[in-house]
Amino acid sequence: MLYGRTMRDPAALSDLVRGELAAPVDPRAAAMAAAIAATVGDAARAVLFYGSCLRESQLDGLMLDFYLIVSDYRAAYGGGWLAFANRVLPPNVFPFVHDGLSAKYAVLSEADFRERCGIGAGDVSVWARFAQPSRIAWAVDEAARESMVASVSGAAPTLLAWAMPMAAGEDALGVWRRGFELTYSCELRAERGDRAAKIVAQDPERYRAFAKVAVLPALPVDAAAGWDRFRRRGKRLSVLRLTKALTTFSGGVDYLAWKINRHAGTKIEVKPWQRRWPLVGALVLLPRLLRQGAVR
Repeated sequence: MLYGRTMRDPAALSDLVRGELAAPVDPRAAAMAAAIAATVGDAARAVLFYGSCLRESQLDGLMLDFYLIVSDYRAAYGGGWLAFANRVLPPNVFPFVHDGLSAKYAVLSEADFRERCGIGAGDVSVWARFAQPSRIAWAVDEAARESMVASVSGAAPTLLAWAMPMAAGEDALGVWRRGFELTYSCELRAERGDRAAKIVAQDPERYRAFAKVAVLPALPVDAAAGWDRFRRRGKRLSVLRLTKALTTFSGGVDYLAWKINRHAGTKIEVKPWQRRWPLVGALVLLPRLLRQGAVR
């Protein structure tokens, strides 16, 4: 069973999230976050640092992952194609280099971020990531910090609510593992098959604590039907987002190859013609992404 003797206390969950988000980050990551925020001026609300690099002490040679949360897309971009693309097919993703470090950052509005951390999200991409540890690397003020706490507090209960019916008889950690396995099946991700288990094993007490206090929201549809919808929609969105990223992400083909090599242990080398025609080059790499078990 998921809970055992449970507190089911949303205030306690918010406290856990608040403490985790407030934990210190590497000073170079914090400086990069501030520089990312500066790209959109007064529209910046917060920058969240997440992903595998969060646990690394040596950041050189890695690709850091951030979410830039903005007040709204028009304020961030001044209108035009980028504002339209971020509103219709969020998030926009950009590369960033600062102080010798490389990163990519995704842009969401404050309202979209909160919605996509919750049970009403149409795909898993945001709540699956923020059910895992993350940090506020930069925030404009305390109100923005509390807004991030409120949004991120929706992610873990959402994952657990969707995963619990699919993990009958499992304990809390088993539900988390099953949840992450299912989310990976909903995106084009070059992750090894044991990735979900490794995530939970890195900090089992953290995942037990979150499960203990989370109040699970009611599912809008049957869990099996919901996961089927997430898989079908998620694969389509992954391809569309990849295609869109080629318009915002210089070196997008190189990043895609790096991502596959890093997670799947392959040695893909990008050819010059793939850099000249990045859309065609990405489409050529896509079958490799599929074969490496990204679609399970």
